[in-house]
Amino acid sequence: MSTDFHVYDTTMRDGAQQEGINLSVADKLVIARHLDDLGVTHVEGGWPGANPTDTEFFARAATELDLRTATLAAFGSTRKAGGSAASDPQVQGLLDSGAPVITLVAKSHVGHVERALRTTREENLAMITDTVSHLVGQGRTVMVDTEHFFDGYLLDREYALACVRAASDAGAEVVALCDTNGGMLPGQVHDAVADVIASTGARLGIHCHNDTGCAVANTMAAVEAGATHVQGTVNGYGERTGNADLVTVVANLQLKLGMDLVEPYRLQDATRIAHAISEVTNHPPFSRQPYVGAGAFAHKAGLHASAIKVDPDLYQHIEPKAVGNDMRMLVSDMAGRATVELKSREIGVDLDGKDETLARVLARVKTLEQRGYTFDAADASFELLLRREVGAGPTQYAQVESWRAITDVRGADVEALSEATVKVHAGGRRIVATGEGNGPVNALDEALRQALVVVYPEIEQLELIDYRVRILDAAHGTDAVTRVLIETSDGTTSWTTIGVAANIVEASWQALLDGITFGLMRGGVPVR
Repeated sequence: MSTDFHVYDTTMRDGAQQEGINLSVADKLVIARHLDDLGVTHVEGGWPGANPTDTEFFARAATELDLRTATLAAFGSTRKAGGSAASDPQVQGLLDSGAPVITLVAKSHVGHVERALRTTREENLAMITDTVSHLVGQGRTVMVDTEHFFDGYLLDREYALACVRAASDAGAEVVALCDTNGGMLPGQVHDAVADVIASTGARLGIHCHNDTGCAVANTMAAVEAGATHVQGTVNGYGERTGNADLVTVVANLQLKLGMDLVEPYRLQDATRIAHAISEVTNHPPFSRQPYVGAGAFAHKAGLHASAIKVDPDLYQHIEPKAVGNDMRMLVSDMAGRATVELKSREIGVDLDGKDETLARVLARVKTLEQRGYTFDAADASFELLLRREVGAGPTQYAQVESWRAITDVRGADVEALSEATVKVHAGGRRIVATGEGNGPVNALDEALRQALVVVYPEIEQLELIDYRVRILDAAHGTDAVTRVLIETSDGTTSWTTIGVAANIVEASWQALLDGITFGLMRGGVPVR
């Protein structure tokens, strides 16, 4: 690993400013450990003194975090105008955090200096110099984020350069140039970074926001111009449109430019780590995310599948396992024989040489897709379909005799209550169970579980975690055909099943039953 290049993560500080993300101290401790597993060089824990959560995090991190590759950084600002760093409470709070690295945000845009800070250009430079030199004198490594640098550079180049020089001359190890508004393009970033290096000699970093969709590209441009410190967030979290996705940046630098930033085995864990952090933030993983998204190496067109069958590299820019991901074949009405054959091989069902079975499965898929099914979004339902067609594995754990669901409303001010009854044959007996819920699908789920749990106690590990409905022919109004996708989890992994019917409850029942069936099958539960 190179120690001359910094991979600096700010998920827990800048990323936490994203709408809908609220991290507890426990959340931050978990995320920090994941980031350490990824191999980043610095983890920014937050702003101690600015809020109780961040202050507590640093206090607990001192005894509860054992980081092996990363160094903990505290974030704060330069001293107040007209004061001194030695007597500034906020600066003292940074020291009290115990963090070995302190990252300061400093103004580098004259408009912000004069209108936001309401001070002079000279005092702002003094604030940078005083704060950096004080913290360095206290034995801390200091980095400086020059806020709104690129906009300030375009407005007044000389003053922006003076801010960089002030930080560097005072002892800052790195001066990170920030595209705070996220409005820059790669060419602008490259030229500015090259100019700042030539004019100041400072070691530069880059911190980009994604408002133009160029955060990763701008980060790459800065590195190519000479920056040796990159900042970003896992999954691109951040306010507005987010920050540069640090996993994408690292993968690009390592796999495309050949830079040794993290050990290969750590990068091979990137998909798991990105998804694990998604669970902590309670934001579902983005399937189309580069490198680590579920769809990053997913292939749908039959033409692609034919080529992939010959050589997977023909339609993949890297080996997916380099980032811990895998190739997936999506089955849809665009599928050809090669797609179904490759998908079946991925599942573990060998259709090689079984042309009649292959044709039958393909015809079945195309017929169902014309009715509204979409198997590229419901891999579990396709696997059940395939196994039923070829008779591979247990695909029916109970014989359903009947089911029904009713919703009862008694009075205008009383919430509706649903009740469902399910009759099944399982374990050599007939079982009738009734469940209640806040809707017919919830009630059916409860009734089905009550019916099956006596025969299959493993069902208690399965949980419905997502439910999505789409109207397929909206012009038909309330009698339109409905598609339901249900995601079920066993606590470790999840899978999606599909149901399609004119009746939304019937469509839901199909997806619900398949979800539980697949979960039992995946868990290796025998039919009883």
